[in-house]
Amino acid sequence: MKLCFATNNEHKLYEISLLMPPSIELVSLAQIGCHEELPETQHTIEGNSRQKAQYLWEHYQINCFADDTGLEVRALNGEPGVLSARYAGPQRSNEANIELLLKNLEPHNDRHAHFKTVITLVTSGETRQFTGTVDGKILKERRGTGGFGYDSVFLPSGYDRTFAEMPTEEKGRISHRGRALEKLLEFLKANA
Repeated sequence: MKLCFATNNEHKLYEISLLMPPSIELVSLAQIGCHEELPETQHTIEGNSRQKAQYLWEHYQINCFADDTGLEVRALNGEPGVLSARYAGPQRSNEANIELLLKNLEPHNDRHAHFKTVITLVTSGETRQFTGTVDGKILKERRGTGGFGYDSVFLPSGYDRTFAEMPTEEKGRISHRGRALEKLLEFLKANA
């Protein structure tokens, strides 16, 4: 089955391509000629994921899936949440986002957080969603050079390495995105 993954993020595309079975031909936005910015105007992670996938179906008539991910920090009432990529402003700077997160967490002892990914699949116009989460905590300083986003300050529960210190394949197996993708793949296999 040919599926378009609705992202321009090369890190995400690479991570997910490693997890896809050979029966799925994963194509990028560029490969289908989509060069515009996909809309993300909803107020929830679920809403943004759905909006992007439905946009692709409506404009390109291709089976597709889109994801949206947020880091939800308990002491910050769920921030940055749906605004995770733009937490420090529209420039989408990972460094600025981490700086703001660490600054906002300074007065708090509770560092509990979780990542949540929602994947929306649209096939033949039908929409389904799959959610994956991973619990952990926010460190006071960065560790590791891999990954992207908040990976260098997120320590998953039960591990002694941040996502940025893990090889991509290991992170993919335990991450929020990996867990949501696993549910998506189970569905695709059962309905092939």
